[in-house]
Amino acid sequence: MQIDALLEEYISKLPDSTVKEAMHYSLSAGGKRIRPNLLYAVLKGYGVDTTVGDPFSCALEMIHTYSLIHDDLPAMDNDNLRRGKLTCHKQFDEATAILAGDGLLTYAFQVAASSQQDAVIVQECISILSGMAGPAGMVYGQQLDIEAENQNIDWKQLQQIHQHKTGCLLTAPLMMGALLAKHQEDLPKWEKIGYALGLAFQIQDDVLDVELTAKEFGKSNSDIKNHKGTSVSLLGIQAAKDMMNKLYHQVMDDLGAIDGFLSESLVEYIHRIQIRRK
Repeated sequence: MQIDALLEEYISKLPDSTVKEAMHYSLSAGGKRIRPNLLYAVLKGYGVDTTVGDPFSCALEMIHTYSLIHDDLPAMDNDNLRRGKLTCHKQFDEATAILAGDGLLTYAFQVAASSQQDAVIVQECISILSGMAGPAGMVYGQQLDIEAENQNIDWKQLQQIHQHKTGCLLTAPLMMGALLAKHQEDLPKWEKIGYALGLAFQIQDDVLDVELTAKEFGKSNSDIKNHKGTSVSLLGIQAAKDMMNKLYHQVMDDLGAIDGFLSESLVEYIHRIQIRRK
């Protein structure tokens, strides 16, 4: 896969250290690479050479992986399993895991800034990436998620958590792809699609968390242990599945309505996400 080779190349440039080993361990643990693939699919749909997105696809995967490392820490979800392997702090130690996450986050922006595309577009892409990953985006969602532990939250509050914690980093590649393809006018459409996709994806995770064992799912089933409200606990499993499928269909319909965008490949990819079992 294109993204795996690129990530290996970027990590190989770092000085040898335990932190480098931990960064590589978590990056190469077999993730689905959904965010890079979304970016590439948007570029393809606009008829743009997908290699223009390479630095940004790597930055997205680095930021996503950092967020998982930190999310698994004892101070957060205290999980032991991620992507079918020991979590970073279990494989190494807590301090190394914190540094590995810090390293991936900061290196991501160095990698994104290395893009040879138009400087204004690179700046706009980095602005979207930092906004979606930062204290108004994913980090905000993480804080809301922590504060929701042991609380009776409602569906509106859970949607807010999901749309920030998960939706932001699924929205970013869509919007960055439109920018790199020079279709800034489509950004509001991609933002709407991204948030719906993020909510559908997280509802699906909530369903799979109930239906599968940790071994089958590839990560720890920690929401019940941490007393968190989920789509399933609030809506019931069938209503959650219905909501998930409605959102996925909405996303696919909205993709077909973007003028000048050939949506077939992206629709097919999102359908594969919809039927995933891990």
